[in-house]
Amino acid sequence: MSQEAKYKRVVLKLSGEALAGKAGFGIDPEIIKSISEQIQEIVELNVEVAVVVGAGNIWRGKTGSEMGMDRATADYMGMLATVMNALAIQDSLENIGVDSRVQTSIEMRQVAEPYIRRRAIRHLEKKRVVIFAAGTGNPYFSTDTTAALRAAEIEADVILMAKNNVDGVYSADPMIDANATKYQEISYLDVLNEGLAVMDSTASSLCMDNNIPLIVFSFTEKGNIKRVVLGEQIGTIVRGK
Repeated sequence: MSQEAKYKRVVLKLSGEALAGKAGFGIDPEIIKSISEQIQEIVELNVEVAVVVGAGNIWRGKTGSEMGMDRATADYMGMLATVMNALAIQDSLENIGVDSRVQTSIEMRQVAEPYIRRRAIRHLEKKRVVIFAAGTGNPYFSTDTTAALRAAEIEADVILMAKNNVDGVYSADPMIDANATKYQEISYLDVLNEGLAVMDSTASSLCMDNNIPLIVFSFTEKGNIKRVVLGEQIGTIVRGK
């Protein structure tokens, strides 16, 4: 009996830190391979997959700003770092036979396509994985906001926020507070009101306004991305209403 996915088109949001593995910096080939294999599993379910990746494993604009660097310059450096991560994911996907395209918000035609909404949708319809890099192309916006913006633009059914250090949304940081409780479901309004560090406020507001659900879960257990896509209740679902 073939399994049927609950979602037809998804945006998979990966933090840069997730790609670093235990080293905490750079790109861990085993982590990239594991993510690629999990993406392949959902592509085989005929799910259209877009990926947005951060750059915390290489460079954080906020860190540069705190060091006294011009914030816009620091953010542009972060955007370039996301392209490095995107190319690594693309290479890993191609190695296991999954067609993919990298689209960047900052044009660099020698290494990737420029972001064009209609072209991205066409790639997805042809079951190619589209990896969105270079953030929104603007400083002061996070890759969480990029995920929300691209999900709205391509009319994704859901954003899958795959984490490597937490398995959902908690009332407090579970690494610090032993009494932190995990939510099965929560609204964006509650996330904003309670100051929960799920996404930044710009991204949360964008998702809320466009009624895009978000599922926060851990990808470290192999097969979890597929389980989420099939509709299993793992992690936390954040809803617009």
